[in-house]
Formats: sequence, C-alpha cells, structure tokens
Amino acid sequence: MAWNLLQGTAIATVMASTLWAPALGQDAGTLSPEEAERGHKRPPVYSPYAGRDFPTRPFFGDTHLHTSFSMDAGAFGARLTPRDGYRLAKGEELISSTGQAVRLARPLDFLVVADHSDNMGFFPDLFGGKPELLADPLGRKWYDMIRSGNGGEAAIDIITSFGAGKFKGPILYSPDSSQYRSAWRETINAAEEANEPGRFTAFIGFEWTSNTGGNNLHRNVIFRDDAQRASQVVPFTVLPPGSDNPRDLWKWMAAYEEKTGGDVLAIAHNGNLSNGIMFPMIEPGRNAPIDREYAEIRSEWERLYEVTQIKGDGETHPFLSPNDEFANFERWDEGNLDLTVAKTPDMLEFEYARSALKNGLKLEKEVGINPYKFGMIGSTDAHTGLTAVEEDNFFGKASNSEPSADRTSHPFVKQGDRVIMGWEQTASGYAAVWATENTREALFDAMQRRETYATTGPRMLVRFFGGFDFVAADADTRSPAAAGYTKGVPMGGDIGPAPAGKAPTFLVAALKDPLGANLDRYQIVKGWMDTAGELHERVYDVAWSDDRKPGGDGKLPAVGNTVDVANATWTNTIGAAELVSVWSDPDFHPAEHAFYYGRVIEIPTPRWTAYDAKYFGVSMPPEVPMTMQERAYTSPIWYSPAR
Repeated sequence: MAWNLLQGTAIATVMASTLWAPALGQDAGTLSPEEAERGHKRPPVYSPYAGRDFPTRPFFGDTHLHTSFSMDAGAFGARLTPRDGYRLAKGEELISSTGQAVRLARPLDFLVVADHSDNMGFFPDLFGGKPELLADPLGRKWYDMIRSGNGGEAAIDIITSFGAGKFKGPILYSPDSSQYRSAWRETINAAEEANEPGRFTAFIGFEWTSNTGGNNLHRNVIFRDDAQRASQVVPFTVLPPGSDNPRDLWKWMAAYEEKTGGDVLAIAHNGNLSNGIMFPMIEPGRNAPIDREYAEIRSEWERLYEVTQIKGDGETHPFLSPNDEFANFERWDEGNLDLTVAKTPDMLEFEYARSALKNGLKLEKEVGINPYKFGMIGSTDAHTGLTAVEEDNFFGKASNSEPSADRTSHPFVKQGDRVIMGWEQTASGYAAVWATENTREALFDAMQRRETYATTGPRMLVRFFGGFDFVAADADTRSPAAAGYTKGVPMGGDIGPAPAGKAPTFLVAALKDPLGANLDRYQIVKGWMDTAGELHERVYDVAWSDDRKPGGDGKLPAVGNTVDVANATWTNTIGAAELVSVWSDPDFHPAEHAFYYGRVIEIPTPRWTAYDAKYFGVSMPPEVPMTMQERAYTSPIWYSPAR
C-alpha cells in the first residue's frame, strides 16, 4: 500500500510482509566507482548481485564491556575474565559471578572488552589479599568492605576516590608496573584467542576513564590491529603518567599510529553523566571557546558516539526537545557519575547527541571544522563480564545487580538525597555496523566512515540513505540498498550543495528483529542552522504501520499497546514487520547547514522490570515503568551548502 504524506513531499511504502527479510539480508552492493565513471556500461548479467561490493548486512556487537580486570567491576562482585566475556558473546553458556546460568538468545558478531585503563588488574590482587595492598589504609578498607559483603559500597568509594585523585602508593598500578603489563597482556591474549575472522571479531581495546570531580568524560579506545602492534604500547591512563584531558588522549593515539603503523579510534561514552562537559562550547580546563585545533583533532579521532547504554539514553531530553513525544526515554539526569554534583538544566545541552549535533553546526561556522560530526552506536557498559541486555535476559549494570527479587528496590547509586534506583538501569544497548565482512579491518573501517546505528537491544535492520534523486519507485524494490548506494550516500555520509530546484531526499528502510516486536514508525530527525545562526530541530514521521493518519496538529496517533504486564507478554497484532519510504524535506533551504538521522520505534513491549516482577513474583512501586518502546538511531547524514 502506498500513499502521499505531508502534502506530497513524501511517498511511503509500508508492507507487513517477511518476504523482504531475505532480500534485505542479501543486498549485495552497487557498481564500483570505476564502473560508475564508465557510465554504468558494464554488460548486463542475469544475477542482480554480481559485481556489487557494498555492505550486505549489519553486524551486531558491543564496544564497551567490563570484567573483573576493571577495579570497580571487581568491587561490585565481577569474577569473570576477558576470556569469559568473549565466550558468552560467541554463544556459550556461562555461570555468572552470582552463580546463575546465562546465555544470549543469539551470539553477537563482535565484542570489545574495554576494561578501565587505570589500575588494570588491580582488583584480582586486592581480592586475593596481596600484602602490600592491605598495608595501604584505602586498600585495607576496600578489602574489608568486599569481604564483609559490602562490595557495592566499596565500588562507589573506589569510583569517588579515583575521581578525587586519592590513588597513590601501592594501590596505584602504574602502566610501567609488572602487574599492569601482565593484565594488559592477558587482555590482548584473550582477544587474539577469541578472534575468528569471518565468524566473530574480538577487538583489542580499553576504556580511558577521565572522571575528575565525578564528571564522566570516558572514551572507549579500539584497535584495528592485532597483538603484534597493540602490545607495543600500554593503555593511556588518567592518573600519572596519564592525563584527564581528552587532548592528551588524542596525542597518545597519534603517537601510537606513528610508532606502530596501526590504527585506533575513540568512542565517546554517553554524556548524560558528564554534567555539561562532554560536548562543550567552552573547553574545560582552558576555560576558552572551542578552537579550530580542538575541533580538528576531535573530529579526526572520535567518529562515533555511544548514544545509549545501561546508564540511560543519550539521544535527547524533554527539556531540550519539548515537542518530541519520544524524548522522555530512560533518563538518568540526577547528577554526575557519582552524584556528588546535582544536575542543573543548563548542563543538559552539552550532554545529549541531538543538541551536540546542532552545536556542531554552529562551531563549524565559527572555527571551520565540526567537532561533533559523529555517528551513533549503542553498547552495554556492563560491569559483569556479560553482554546480556535483552529485556527478558538482563543481567544488570554490575554483579550486585544481577537478577534477584530485590534488585529493583535497592539504590544503585546514592549520594545524600540524590539517588539512582536499581529499576532505573536500562537494558541497553548494541552497536550495529554495516560492513562488508566480519573482520577487525572491515568493521573498524565501517566505524570510521560512520556507517553504523545504535539499538537499545533489538536487532532490527535499518537502512538510511540521502541524496537528491530518490523517487517513489526506489522504495518498491526488494533490494533498496542498490538504489541507496548508487543514487546517494549511506548513514554517516555527506551531501550537498543541492542542485538547483532540488531538496534532499532520503530512502529509509527498517525490518523488525525476527525475534522481536513489530515496528511502530520510522522518523527522520532534522537539525539545522538558519542564515541568522539560530539552531532548530524537528521530528518527521515518514513511514508508519497500520491505517493511521496524522491529526490536525500533524502528530501521528499512538500505535496502541498489546502488553500484558502481569504475564510479561505482548502480541504482534499491531505494527508492521517492515517500513520502507522515500521522503523529501518539505522545509529545506539550500543555504542552511543541516543534519538528518533516522529513528525507528518499536511497538510497546514489556520492560525488564515486568519480566522480573513475573519471575520473582514481586510487586513494583507505581513509579517503575513496566513497558517501553525499543528503538534504533542511525548515524546522521549532513547537508552542506555551497561555500
């Protein structure tokens, strides 16, 4: 069925059929640049897939998993190692740190064990009672707390002490120590053993954990390389000889590439616990406006942003996007990482992806480079060694919040009157990468070109292409990517300036997770800067399920709700299996810089709290959400006018 939307500016096709699933999975590429230059003169062949080389499927994984090698994860109770993390991700069944059997519904395609670079390997020694650690007052204090069953309190104290710079003497595992180097060697070896090119990718990586004053500026650092190169360095830390300044991390990354000939990238941690400094306009430390050097270096090394994870969602916030009915989603906005400083509304603009993308347009005008030109991914940030974030298989942020009857009712973080409750943990998320094959090289290269999207957990397939020549018929093909790559650019790309008389057009397609819920709608989020320098945003519904029509206010009616909360079930009797559309921007101005990204919303399903209530036979307080609408966010496509 097809119809006109927005007064003829969009033509959408919505088909509730599974026939597209194998077709989309087999999208096999477009003509090479050489063939395109020859005017598509290649002799015709029967097979529509012959000679095509674009990415044929998304690979799903996690770029942010912690094990017992991270000191906070260990204090929280994690006993699993990097090798265990890879085993679960590859489909094995494990016994968790709390003695519970766990297995993923489906294996992942890739994983980065990203243990904290500072004090890597410290916790196994502390837990084992190493004498020199117990001789230190803080080491003895944490050891006693952990042994007496207060590991959660010890972990928060460790995080707070780290942010306050209290790690000194024997409890500081410097990167030149034998203990540290042994842990890094074990981390590398675990990735090398798990890596199976073509079947499963195990990246070498770590998390740089800038947390001064409790403000989260963490970055996950990922190597494209194998042990031969990665073992030539030790991870960059925050404490001496490292630095809490992102500029110094970028210098370390440049030095690594120069020394080894390898490749490395950094992924900014979701910014909702940074208290307004993850995406600054005034650079922290220098107290000066972002300059061209900062913008240029950050845009080179940080091509991706972790927009959703267990500690909340980072796309946008109701305060920033009051007209977006889906903005109030899985919010963590009480304060910074350890809640030592309360959140204030003025901080929010510099923490969330959408406002950062808008401010990036402004900075590009001011300094000539956009430092916030990032793609989107999700990941877990689980501190359990387990990448288990399906709603019905959620093993929590840390081992002290693995499944139990009371994990929802206990504070996860508490500081004075500020508290994050256990039920506020978010069962999220995963990174989806459109790559040509499942190898370190192909996945890394796709991340660099930002051909990625984030999901809050489901493995829906999402396409997003932009250009100026898409037409309605492009949405009718069983291989939409053939038109997408031939006529435009994929998510993460750039278009513009616009040909005379043309507006950007977008080819979008989404296919439900075969084990998950139907789709409610596909939206395009636009942000732009007008010629007066003012920033704007708007959310457009471009394809949707069922026989709904926008109301007088332009809003699409809700899709409905089939969730049986008591039994933690739902039915796919509403929604669509797939959504495909070609949409043209009805508000386009060729002189305005803009970005566009896709947001795909599922129908309502039970939240993990509903599964817990059913399994453990407990009642949840009225403030606990029991349903949710899972979603995906694509990397943007940027429009630039003629200079």
